[in-house]
Amino acid sequence: MASVDQIAAVGQVLVAPGEDLTRRFRALFTLRNLGGAEAIEWISKAFADDSALLKHELAYCLGQMQDKRAIPSLITVLKDTQQEPMVRHEAGEALGAIGEPEVLDLLKEYSRDPVIEVAETCQLAVRRLEWLQSGAEKQEAGDDVTDPNPYCSVDPAPPAARKSTPELRDSLLDESLPLFERYRAMFALRNLGSEEAVLALGDGLQCSSALFRHEIGYVLGQMQHPAAIPALQAALERSGESPMVRHEAAEALGSIGRDDCITVLQRYCGDGERVVKESCEVALDMLEYENSDEFQYADGLARLQG
Repeated sequence: MASVDQIAAVGQVLVAPGEDLTRRFRALFTLRNLGGAEAIEWISKAFADDSALLKHELAYCLGQMQDKRAIPSLITVLKDTQQEPMVRHEAGEALGAIGEPEVLDLLKEYSRDPVIEVAETCQLAVRRLEWLQSGAEKQEAGDDVTDPNPYCSVDPAPPAARKSTPELRDSLLDESLPLFERYRAMFALRNLGSEEAVLALGDGLQCSSALFRHEIGYVLGQMQHPAAIPALQAALERSGESPMVRHEAAEALGSIGRDDCITVLQRYCGDGERVVKESCEVALDMLEYENSDEFQYADGLARLQG
């Protein structure tokens, strides 16, 4: 177990504005894996940064840690209208991921936020908390009606009951359905993991909700299937696309990591949208780091202290 001094050394890297962003990301992933009150405190300090990409990732990591001690800082970020929408959205999603009923009323309040991505995120988080409170999680697990999540992520919605890929695709693309049900279809397709499922998810990148398209990019990155490359590349290359979607497409291409993905990422390292530019830089750094003989990307404590 890391000492307080070791955690502080990593935390100092995370909060240093002059430090290379890719090194700060490594520090963040290290703190996430270490966990505990000190790690949460250091991660929370970095919300004062000016990189929306980094702050978005801070909130994501706090949600994945599922430690209720992160709730106060996440509430502060969600309430702060000076924060970028993609950062506030991620804070709302993280509160849903932690799953504590004490934030339900707050999430209901922000389900009416004027920023649509924040409002939709909080609506999803409310539905997830209500689903947890209903006991459906244990019931569905016991009934073995869903495919397991092979990625160990805490998702904003549970997977839908096991159905055929065409049926799930229909639900995914049906914009008359509640967003929570479409998310459930999304995660069920992800868990299937087939090429047919990947192509169905790629079709979701044409749907009207930017939040939905952003989550499609995220799950395609988890799947790391080369069949997703054309749809992800098209999303990254659409100049009129929401930055939060383009950034997620860039990260997904980095996760897939083929030579054609690298070529696209290198081209967009000079993008005029900061969050896209930084996403490409971090994605390329992750690829280089994971392909090296050094520590795994998220476990670089010794390297960060060196």
